[in-house]
Amino acid sequence: MTNERLTASLGAGALALGLLGATAAFAAGSNDASNAKIAFLMPDEASTRYDQHDHPGFVAEMQKACPGCDVLYQNADGDVSRQQQQFNSVISQGAKAIVLDPVDSSAAASLVKQAESQGVKVIAYDRPIPGAKAAYYVSFNNERIGKMIAQSIVERLKATHVSTGGDNGLLEVNGSPTDAAAGLIKKGMHEGIATGQYKTLAEYDTPSWEPSKAQQWVSGQVSRFNKKIVGVVAANDGTAGGTIAAFKAAGVNPIPPVSGNDATTAGLQLIIAGDQYNTISKPSEIVAAAAADVAIGLLKGQNPKADTELFGTPTRLFTPTLITQQNLKAEIIDKKINGKPIATAAELCTGRYADGCKKLGVNP
Repeated sequence: MTNERLTASLGAGALALGLLGATAAFAAGSNDASNAKIAFLMPDEASTRYDQHDHPGFVAEMQKACPGCDVLYQNADGDVSRQQQQFNSVISQGAKAIVLDPVDSSAAASLVKQAESQGVKVIAYDRPIPGAKAAYYVSFNNERIGKMIAQSIVERLKATHVSTGGDNGLLEVNGSPTDAAAGLIKKGMHEGIATGQYKTLAEYDTPSWEPSKAQQWVSGQVSRFNKKIVGVVAANDGTAGGTIAAFKAAGVNPIPPVSGNDATTAGLQLIIAGDQYNTISKPSEIVAAAAADVAIGLLKGQNPKADTELFGTPTRLFTPTLITQQNLKAEIIDKKINGKPIATAAELCTGRYADGCKKLGVNP
């Protein structure tokens, strides 16, 4: 069994166990949270996941666990000031707990302290808040994500006998420099690259995770290094898409292996087409449901069970699953989360991707 398949199998099992344990992870408490207002503040609209997966997953769990609770949802669209305004707004509306995925992890520290002074619980979500101790942090394991995607690229290059000699090397396209989760992914990427002997030609921290900025930077590196680039470790599907666009614009064919993360529709389609090598499946509904349960538990005076502690904050980390063409059908099409597939063949196998789907045995 390859490392990729083993990791995928272990990830799937851990996700299932995590989901089963999400509603039973609290000590006893007695406060009433039956009519509470709970805010769910997301960072940007550059990724479709927040509106399509995180928010619906959070609301679905709240409706089951606390039907009388009111969810206040806002998205900052990558604007730090807007998120601060939204944070103040939900407090003024009476929110007693705030699930916060920060635009800027450093700036969010003052928000945590402000809420704490007013008796409002803050649950850090997806991206940690290193500068302040939130009530809880729930996420997929970002450092592990970085290592998985990078190591997968290294193993692919080894398996296809790509030389480590001469001037050959990798590009590393990191996430936003203001996102602490991106920093953890970056750390893991360095660890994954270190499992092989391929050097890093250059790396870049992508402002606000913008695919266009990743594309612009990679374009410059293609002009600089050309065929010396044997692979790219990109931190998410957006930066991967920008990377692939840069190669195509430069007429590079075949495109070297490119990693991704988030299992977005676009990323999965690029894998189907053979343009992107891997991504990470981390169904946001799972972490969103856990965050909802944590918020309710805190308002009831309970202490959420933590797996570990990160930046001084009680933390629960879920295990992601590595996706390549080898397991895309099993892990994305056939697997069900809350009774639904992570993505359907009808969603993925459109237009130019139909032929690739047939080769993978994926039929709409």
